[in-house]
Amino acid sequence: MRAPLPTPSQPSPPVVDIQPPLRYKRYAGWILLILIIVMCSIQTKVTPYQLITGLPQMGQLLKEMFPPDWSYIPTIWAPMMETVQIAILGTTIGGIIAVPVALLCSYNIMPNRFIALPVRMILNLVRTIPDLLFAAIFVAVFGIGPFAGMLALVFFSFGIIAKLTFEAIEAIDPGPLEAMTAVGASRLQVIRFGVLPQALPYFMSYLLYTFEVNVRAASVLGLVGAGGIGLLLDRSLGLFRYDRACVIILLTLVIVLIIDYSSTWIRRKLL
Repeated sequence: MRAPLPTPSQPSPPVVDIQPPLRYKRYAGWILLILIIVMCSIQTKVTPYQLITGLPQMGQLLKEMFPPDWSYIPTIWAPMMETVQIAILGTTIGGIIAVPVALLCSYNIMPNRFIALPVRMILNLVRTIPDLLFAAIFVAVFGIGPFAGMLALVFFSFGIIAKLTFEAIEAIDPGPLEAMTAVGASRLQVIRFGVLPQALPYFMSYLLYTFEVNVRAASVLGLVGAGGIGLLLDRSLGLFRYDRACVIILLTLVIVLIIDYSSTWIRRKLL
């Protein structure tokens, strides 16, 4: 008996790619971005013409800043150190408060959404308020001085560090946590021996980064009476002593660069 002859297979219909090519999507994205930028420029009346017409005034301002009044350094040294101290206190206190809040926000640590979601909403509210508004509120409550600036940086640091830390906690390796839970470890033991060792390097990195930001922010908080070097900067600009303002800016730049390089070295050692 002969085997049946194989029937010829029907050719499969050609696959028609109905998706537009990738380059067309890229072109459409760039066009959309350009349209958004143009619309925003029209609505805010920000045009290159304004920049060009303002260049002579910028040149005149820079001309009045130089040479800097170096004799003003002894006057601004104490307020500058006060600015750094405000940043240290605000960052440290805000970072300490951020740790338990970050644990409450993390779904892998706090699976109860009725607790985690309200805490996240409060955290989002804190991060919505800018540091200058915090400083203005605390100046109105506690009066002019560095205490109001310190409190403003506490809330500002708390919002940033808590947000970044709970995201880092949710991204840690769940293996050690599951192993500790399987052998009967309590929730506090899991946090102490499983969560904190993994999240601590990231927390320290975020703490140092926030400290860098707070040194710059504390220099501006004095504009609303929250202490620090900002008060002298506002006074120098108000009296048109741009040579003194230049000294303040240069000294702030030097201190910020020192802190930036130091914190970068520390982060490399931790990570």
